[in-house]
Amino acid sequence: MAEDRRVLTGEHFMSGDHACAEGGLAAGCSFFAGYPITPSTEIAERMSERLPEVGGMFIQMEDELGSMNAILGAAWGGWKSMTCTSGPGFSLMMENLGLGIVLETPTVLVNIQRGGPSTGLPTLPGQADMMQARWGSHGDYEIIALAPNSPQEIFDLTVRAFNLAEEFRTPVLVMSDECVGHMTEKVVIPPKDELEITPRRYTKKKPGEYLPFDFGEDEIPEMVTAGDGYRIHITGLTHDRRGYPVINAEAQDWMVRHLINKILKNKHRIIQLEEINLSDAEVVLVSYGISSRVAHRAMDLAREDGIKAGMLRLITVWPFCDEKIRELAERVKAFVTVEMNMGQVALEVERCACGKAGTYLVPHAGGEVHNPDDIYQVIKEAAK
Repeated sequence: MAEDRRVLTGEHFMSGDHACAEGGLAAGCSFFAGYPITPSTEIAERMSERLPEVGGMFIQMEDELGSMNAILGAAWGGWKSMTCTSGPGFSLMMENLGLGIVLETPTVLVNIQRGGPSTGLPTLPGQADMMQARWGSHGDYEIIALAPNSPQEIFDLTVRAFNLAEEFRTPVLVMSDECVGHMTEKVVIPPKDELEITPRRYTKKKPGEYLPFDFGEDEIPEMVTAGDGYRIHITGLTHDRRGYPVINAEAQDWMVRHLINKILKNKHRIIQLEEINLSDAEVVLVSYGISSRVAHRAMDLAREDGIKAGMLRLITVWPFCDEKIRELAERVKAFVTVEMNMGQVALEVERCACGKAGTYLVPHAGGEVHNPDDIYQVIKEAAK
């Protein structure tokens, strides 16, 4: 039985949280550290059962700070690692997320969002952590954040998150929500040989030649595993290519520009969008996660009423699709942003539209999904 579960493939009826765990395992995750918090706990529970079956390690940490630190250390120990959390735990992980970014550590952090702030709505949905995902840790940096809207997609995007983490040597966020985490739908897990898995970019240089933060034109440094005979120094301080602290403005400029450029120079490879009815659209819905499924219904209602509505679904939320919004703003009448918060990604849409198209928000404080009729009413207003 254990052998069968070790190679879980085929069609399954499972929750988004369980699909997320299976996506991590399919991508090669062998280490998970976390602390229980609703509505992400089922990911940790699944990992606690499954990782021993594949020769991996599960650790329940004392808190979320330790969880984030543990997966960073595991990554430098040669493991593919991940953690999960929600709301308050995400806040606690922000400091060490910044550490992971400056150490350029490939790992995955999954946030199954709930209503906030503070303890908020532990068992009900929200999408109000999206700006925290972008700016939650201090300093200048770029982040990669993916937003699935179904159990199938959380499986797929967890695999992609691991691939992006390895390709760009950076922590990657999966920003889901309680609805996707707890809904149960069909999930197809392909055979292992049909999955594209990005291996770790290990150096071929000999000890003595390798520098942990040296990089070429693609801005991506190669890695080694601690204990393999390489002399490495990694620190959260501003550092040089050796990893040694260098506390001056020149080193800061070099390091920060590198952390930003390795993401921005590769936006075309990172950003993933779904475009629906955009060829003739006059009003474009911008949405992500569970809200995009409700917005899709509102788009259909508008089309039935003769309003040319389309949708731009953000599968990758960060880095943001600036160019796409600017392109659309040149030819559409308005954007309507649908998100389960009081206006976060909507601010990015407004920024990129530059006043060339109207910008509307359908806000929602969380606890339940939007009513498609409410979205439809805003579409009608935007179409006037």
